[in-house]
Amino acid sequence: MNTTTPEHLIFITGRLAERPLARILAEINSLPFSYEIRVLGVTVAALLTTDMIARRLGEIGNATRVIVPGRCRGALEGLSAQFSIPFERGPEELKDLPQFFGAQRRVRDLTEHACLIFAEIVDAPHLEIEGILQRAARYRADGADVIDLGCLPDIPYPHLAESVQALKHAGYQVSVDSLETEDLRTGGRAGADYLFSLSEDSLWLAEEASAIPVLIGRDPRDLDSLARAIDTLIAWGKPFYADPILDPIHHGFTASVLRYQQLRERYPGIDILMGIGNLTELTHSDTLGVNTLLLGIMSELRIGALLTTEVSGHCRTVVRELELGRRVLFAAREEGIPPRHVDEGLLALHERKPYPYTAGEIAEFAEAVKDKNFRIQVADDGIHIYNGEGCHVGVDPYELFPHLNVAGDGAHAFYLGLELARAQIALQLGKRYQQDEELTWGVVRPRTLTDKLHFAVERSTLKARKAARRGPGK
Repeated sequence: MNTTTPEHLIFITGRLAERPLARILAEINSLPFSYEIRVLGVTVAALLTTDMIARRLGEIGNATRVIVPGRCRGALEGLSAQFSIPFERGPEELKDLPQFFGAQRRVRDLTEHACLIFAEIVDAPHLEIEGILQRAARYRADGADVIDLGCLPDIPYPHLAESVQALKHAGYQVSVDSLETEDLRTGGRAGADYLFSLSEDSLWLAEEASAIPVLIGRDPRDLDSLARAIDTLIAWGKPFYADPILDPIHHGFTASVLRYQQLRERYPGIDILMGIGNLTELTHSDTLGVNTLLLGIMSELRIGALLTTEVSGHCRTVVRELELGRRVLFAAREEGIPPRHVDEGLLALHERKPYPYTAGEIAEFAEAVKDKNFRIQVADDGIHIYNGEGCHVGVDPYELFPHLNVAGDGAHAFYLGLELARAQIALQLGKRYQQDEELTWGVVRPRTLTDKLHFAVERSTLKARKAARRGPGK
């Protein structure tokens, strides 16, 4: 006999959200709990604080858990202790409640990965030691495991050894990347951990240096030449990475991807590295999708290292993208699922569910508002801005501004202009807009974590507006 007590949840909200909350909960199929909704004497749920909840909640009856609004500020531990049941912060948008209580709510472990990131400082010969250390620090902060010093053809690098030693002294793993044997020898003697790129003609360097070599074919597209180098290193019992070289699109890209597959089939257990700069740097496309696809290929082929660059302006967040991407792909591979519903950070330009409310639902919100404070929401038909005096819909802030009657209030006009601009971007790109919050751009521009304990500090424009109302000297 099942003696488990069924859950009974209390949902706390404000007057404006009461009806939408009830409707959304009623539409969720097969909820594993009973529930009740309590409105605690505020119009907008986001204005609730934990102190207010503590004073106003009253008897909890047979409740086993309390769900507070996602934008409610304050620590929940005190409430849990006071009422002796768990208090939990819900999603910021009511429309996310089905996912909140469903399988998608599960948070995946992204602490592990199976891929080393080599980040190349391509112009290292032109940089002073301090500049190299600064670049290395940024790459490491973004997730790089190894700092690669790129040597340029026919460009002297007199401070190569000093560069390697400075990085090693600062605690970095270091690789040296050159087709010149003297550069590789210098790097190896200076203490580099890895050497790019040795062919069957320069394997003697692998005997001379303790660094782990990255092997290529005599001709980068010659898989048989690469295989001979691999067989030699296997016979020597030395560790190595093999790189069949990824070529740019329209210059052998597809064939090069197949080379990685053929190499893996030929040598199931060796360590393979993929250099991705030929694709990201030479393709004028947003890099996040390109990197995710390449990481997918690497995940399937068990390629455990990659070399990347950030030369072109459109590649300036590549290391950061790869850092999250390798963790997402690893988690998905471990579960045997596509990289879907694992983490939202690989979405930058668009979002899966950009507009949580329909135009009709926003109209219902607008009808319930009686005060003069403007609310802004975005639906697929446009930007909705409303208060107790009416609701206006448009796709361009210039269409909406004449209806707002704030031309004489500079601070308020500035605020609404900023928010409407954000809303317009969200509408144009298919992103989620939340008033008073910056748009999210995934891992490309990490968002500052929202402080759930305190209300946001007033913006300077709002302070100025209040000061103007108070008058001079007040």
